[in-house]
Amino acid sequence: MSRPGPGSPGQGHEPPPGAEGARAARRWGTAGLCGIGTGLACFLGTALLGPSVFQPVLAGSPGEPPYALAADPSPFLVVGLVAAGVATGAAGLGACLHALRRGWRVRAFPLVAAGLLAAAAFMFMPPVGSSDHLNYASYGRMAATGHDPYATRADDLPGDPVAGAPEEWRTTPSVYGPITTAQQAFAAWIGGGSVRLTVFALSAVNALAFAATALLLHRAAPSAERRLRAALLWTCNPLMLFHLMSGGHNDVLAIAPMVAALTVFRWRGASRWRGAFRSSGVLLAGVLIGAAAAIKMPAALAGGGPAWSLLRERRWRRLVALTGGAGIVAAVAHLLAGPHVLDQVGQASSMVSLATPWHLVDIALGRGDHRDAIKAGSLLLMLGLVVLLVRVLPADEDGDRRTAAALVLAWLLAAPYELPWYDAFGWALLALLAATRVDWVLLVHTTALSLAYLPARAPRRIGMPDELSWLFTVVRPTVIPWTLTALLAALTVQCLRPGRAPATAPRPRASAGSRG
Repeated sequence: MSRPGPGSPGQGHEPPPGAEGARAARRWGTAGLCGIGTGLACFLGTALLGPSVFQPVLAGSPGEPPYALAADPSPFLVVGLVAAGVATGAAGLGACLHALRRGWRVRAFPLVAAGLLAAAAFMFMPPVGSSDHLNYASYGRMAATGHDPYATRADDLPGDPVAGAPEEWRTTPSVYGPITTAQQAFAAWIGGGSVRLTVFALSAVNALAFAATALLLHRAAPSAERRLRAALLWTCNPLMLFHLMSGGHNDVLAIAPMVAALTVFRWRGASRWRGAFRSSGVLLAGVLIGAAAAIKMPAALAGGGPAWSLLRERRWRRLVALTGGAGIVAAVAHLLAGPHVLDQVGQASSMVSLATPWHLVDIALGRGDHRDAIKAGSLLLMLGLVVLLVRVLPADEDGDRRTAAALVLAWLLAAPYELPWYDAFGWALLALLAATRVDWVLLVHTTALSLAYLPARAPRRIGMPDELSWLFTVVRPTVIPWTLTALLAALTVQCLRPGRAPATAPRPRASAGSRG
């Protein structure tokens, strides 16, 4: 089967380097790894210093994990450390991607091992960056003690040491999927009345999901170059390690089954059993997509890739197996969670975060007065971005991964409410594809959002000094939205340039009796 060569349009490759080019590529690669290591050191240092404007206090016995010092670092120090970590980590990742394009190669597995060690280190230290983990612990405690987290608020249980622990969203019931709530309840059962131990249990499950995704991406890569690329985009990506592992965000729980679904969709067997293997892979892919959607609903977008592939090939029975498997799992999970499981979803869909381009539109229209128009506009923008992204994302064997990546990336770029850790969905799917200029778009997007939330906590509640107020009054609501608006414009121009459509890998012709 032929594939696009290094010079194929839209792939972002360069010709193989000569001796001097190889040395330059090695220098770029070495510098990039140093930048990634420096960024991770900044993030690890911030977590290790203990409670600060980046790290909420965790109630519980001092002997319980997670562990940190009590250095009482100043806001200026931790903000500076995280900003330096974001800048050096993003620059290091960019340098490695540039080196990879120019022919730089190192073994991927040592990088995978290093990334997993970093994830384990973050697991044993308290989460930093936001206070979302306190919300997770609270909802889990509600479920574990017989309360409905979809109808109960933290303010309803102020005397409970775990359920009453959240800093923010104290009057908001859970918006998370039923499988996420089950994981939170499991962590609360382990933690008992300790916030500290409950949060550690949450982090441990996150680390397992992160490791599972890393190993799936490593195994799914078809070549040494692609394995190295997957390690850089996911396992050693300093921004993802910071937001998912150090930040403790539960998005990684949905990403693991999402990646697994796109992997098993490609199952092949011996020629005699190929149809059975393919059909079972499609059904299992649907089950995994349904599970991912029951963790975090946007993960269902990735199922659009396999669905479009089967629809295009008119494989109706497999399409029914895919959509039926996904629908049944998601429906059963939501039915078991109770009648209020979707109460908060509608309200959440109308929110506009300060660091997106839609915040500028919201201000221009009269804040909060035209949210339906913003939702409609974001949907139209997303559809347009899907069409554009399919033009420039690299082709794959079945087209399912490219379509899935286009759908998820379009959501990330068009959504009115977007936070930096949401970008993990895009990084995981790009790691399944060959190199493309969209890598740089997502790198800028994640870096900008990361700098917008220094930290993602209410400034008044954490006592942020007035000298740093510009981070909340200028950078987050103005600088970053205009930066992301410019990024969207640049992406549109790049996608519309002649010759941007990638070459499509030819597919083997199916036999007359192979459709199922």
